Amino acid sequence: MHAQQDRQSTARPTHQGSGKGNGKGSDNGAGVGSGSGPGPERDQLDRIRWHALDAATAAERLDSPQAGLSADEAARRRERFGANRLPEERPPGLGRTFLRQFTNPLIYILLAAALASLFIGAIADAVFIGAVLLLNAIIGTVQESKAESSAQALKSMMSVRSRVLRDGREEEVDAEDLVPGDRVRLGAGDSVPADLRLLESEDLRADESLLTGESIPVEKDADASVDEEAGVGERRTMLHAGTEVPDGRALGLVCRTGQATEVGRIARSLTGAGDTEPPLVIRLRALTQRIALVVLGAVALLVVAQLLRGAGLTEIFFFAVALAVSAIPAGLPVAITVALSLGRHRMAERNVIVRRLPAVEGLGTCTLIASDKTGTLTANELTITRIALPEAGRIRVESGEDERQALLRPDQEGSDVECLGAEGPGGEGGDADTGELDEAAQESVRQLARTGLLCNEGALRETDDGEVEAVGDTVDVAFLVLGRRLGLSRRELLKQHPEQDRVPFKSKRRLAASFNQGDAGLQAHVKGAAEAVLPLCDATEAMQEQVDELSGRGFRVLALAAGTVEGDAAEAARRLEEGELGGLTLLGLVGLIDPLRPEVPEAVRRCHEAGVGVRMITGDHPATGLSIARELGIAGEGDQAVTGAEVQAQTDQAQEDDAAARLGRAPVYARVEPEQKTAIVGALQEQGQYVAVTGDGVNDAPALRRANIGVAMGRAGTDVARRAADLILTDDNFASIVNGIEQGRIAYANVRKVVWLLISTGAAEIVLFFLAFALDLPLPLDAVQLLWLNLVTNGIQDVALAFEKGEPGVLKQPPRPTDQPIFDRRMIEQTLVSGLYMGVVAFGVFYWLQHVWGWSEHDARNTLLLLMVLFENVHIFNCRSEERSAFGVPLRANLLLIGTVAAAQAVHILAMYLPGLSDVLEVAPVSLMEWLALLGIAASLLLMMELFKALRVRPQARATANAPAAG
Repeated sequence: MHAQQDRQSTARPTHQGSGKGNGKGSDNGAGVGSGSGPGPERDQLDRIRWHALDAATAAERLDSPQAGLSADEAARRRERFGANRLPEERPPGLGRTFLRQFTNPLIYILLAAALASLFIGAIADAVFIGAVLLLNAIIGTVQESKAESSAQALKSMMSVRSRVLRDGREEEVDAEDLVPGDRVRLGAGDSVPADLRLLESEDLRADESLLTGESIPVEKDADASVDEEAGVGERRTMLHAGTEVPDGRALGLVCRTGQATEVGRIARSLTGAGDTEPPLVIRLRALTQRIALVVLGAVALLVVAQLLRGAGLTEIFFFAVALAVSAIPAGLPVAITVALSLGRHRMAERNVIVRRLPAVEGLGTCTLIASDKTGTLTANELTITRIALPEAGRIRVESGEDERQALLRPDQEGSDVECLGAEGPGGEGGDADTGELDEAAQESVRQLARTGLLCNEGALRETDDGEVEAVGDTVDVAFLVLGRRLGLSRRELLKQHPEQDRVPFKSKRRLAASFNQGDAGLQAHVKGAAEAVLPLCDATEAMQEQVDELSGRGFRVLALAAGTVEGDAAEAARRLEEGELGGLTLLGLVGLIDPLRPEVPEAVRRCHEAGVGVRMITGDHPATGLSIARELGIAGEGDQAVTGAEVQAQTDQAQEDDAAARLGRAPVYARVEPEQKTAIVGALQEQGQYVAVTGDGVNDAPALRRANIGVAMGRAGTDVARRAADLILTDDNFASIVNGIEQGRIAYANVRKVVWLLISTGAAEIVLFFLAFALDLPLPLDAVQLLWLNLVTNGIQDVALAFEKGEPGVLKQPPRPTDQPIFDRRMIEQTLVSGLYMGVVAFGVFYWLQHVWGWSEHDARNTLLLLMVLFENVHIFNCRSEERSAFGVPLRANLLLIGTVAAAQAVHILAMYLPGLSDVLEVAPVSLMEWLALLGIAASLLLMMELFKALRVRPQARATANAPAAG
């Protein structure tokens, strides 16, 4: 499971497409250079049957030299052929987005009301309703446009990188920049970025299920002979865009890009499918519809009461429309989507890219993280920390005061080896300061490092900003770093000892070799697993003991050997592959280890504090996994690991309950195969865990898909893993998952706050009108006033509430149950308390003004409308926290919310003074003392909810916090 950029790019040229194809390939078009423009050239390339051409002819048709295209030529071809991008559905324009705001049943009702107003000559009412509709549409358009911009920005962060030959050297480019004629290198776990005609292949297989539906990977061969009429699944010389490479290596020639690829031809039928709506939004839309039915039922009762009173049909119609629109939380799904989108944006700022919006909600629910060890808990930077020489003993390799230096010290008593090697990975190499190391030991260390450099397929490159970029397998990179620190340069060594042939590493033979020209003839340089290399040498029993001791201490042990071989390089390579090569000199052993990420122990502690369990899944030995887990705080001294074999036994046959429980409790799963990892996830889910799984390799994809939340690595992750995941960590850091959990919980908490605000204020309006009808009072507010109240109190405040930054201790609470409805007992209670209080008090004021003080109906409504605006503006401060006191939430934590409340109050006061609008709303200015008195009444809602939180909510919260945490 190595990073794409860390996987070596070269493949042994044993299958180089040397001409075994039939060479025909539908000779309907000439090469790249023959067309006069992008149209004709594209058509000509599309007609060629690339799978039937031999490799040499294909390269000739595409004018592709062995060193790759030049940068200038690649730029010219990109201009002619366009970007290597599949067709995408164009995002809706502003006009379309604006019109979409009117596709809502409640909007239809308001439109009908506006038309009816025009029909009966109520021009002012029609204009006002139209203004309300226009403002709501503008707000919705702005919100959706921002969400679309955020989505496009996130897509750009997830671009695929490809390794391509340009100007004689290998470099990484965006897959979109590939052009016909480029030569692309692929390894296990890579996605194929374009349609490629294979030039070289080794043990290559491709997963073409996307195109053919065949789930079994198919073998590919650059030398195969393929008929012109062969179907997609039979084209063994081709790799197709969008497919995956589970095994092997390849060098491929880009022959089709973008829409011209096989997958591009069917992509148009897929562009209409966008992101699915989050389950939370779907549930809340259903909740809104149920609330709408209740509200409409209540409105119907009020309409009947109005008819019995003898009210006119026009008056009743406008009243019913206004009350329904005001009380039904139609803006709830929009506000929730904004809350989740904001959570996605905040996660992106914390190095977590959310590929699927439901993951924002889901990550906050996570009860357990099953984490891959390599690259997530550890740095995925194998480092050589031990060297064992046959004659000089074992050496500890440490960093000097300057990280570019290697400090070598004795690792055991009796070793007298100690030296200081200068020049780190950022330098070009030079003479090493070998300190007290005698000449023989010094040469032994250097010879071991030289073999590690010559038998190497990696590279260290200095970037424009002075950083060092590693390309290749992590083992190869570790030797490159050691060589640099000892003053050795692979580039210089290759100049002195040109490579004649090589045997790439394969898991079956567990070694790699390079055959280079030396002063004494052909030299073999071999490195690999000790059990594979030692039989090639005259190894001593003492060195085998060193292997056993280092392995027992958790090191990955490799042996290095070298020697002069007879015959030519190809013959020597064949003998090595067939196990006939021997007589090499053992140079020594190296012990490699992957250091822990320094921030992970603290992140694990935070997980435990948040009630989130952590499990380690690794292919390492159980003892190694447990040792690392204990150091991280994942396992205790008495804990034991479960092996992949035990997991398989649990899967194959029914086990006792205690065995299943042990499987669920184990902190470490060791020697785990890919299919077993999926079984582990399933077993944890069966125990009621909401599981997040991390992974970076192609073999992690099934487990990522099976998990409730799949988390892939952005840097080290393969394309396969990233596509299977819900989230991508751009920094490959376990600590970022914890930050994501925190933001997921904040997003869900903000959703609940919005729900509380909208439903409770709607309930207050219903209560107000029912009480008025029950006591035979006139309408507390008319239709236009109700619409105005809904506009100035819920127009933008609910969205602003979604911007709350979260409350202290959000990670000190246990995860919420996955089946907990958002409208749970607490939500029902706080909605009833706040809604009833506002409705009853508002009715009491309305009654008092008319029947005690003798105010006119017009004046009473004017005052009541101002009171309701104040009530709902005050109530938003209650909704900022379900548990904390409103006075304990800093105002500066959400200045947008404060601004919207102030603006709403200012707009309403302005309407009182503004000629025309004040007439439509039937409002008039009030005195300062009257405004202060109403503010005091509205502020009493704060005291009521403070009492409710103290007596009811906080005791429940404390009981929940004391509940047992996840294991």
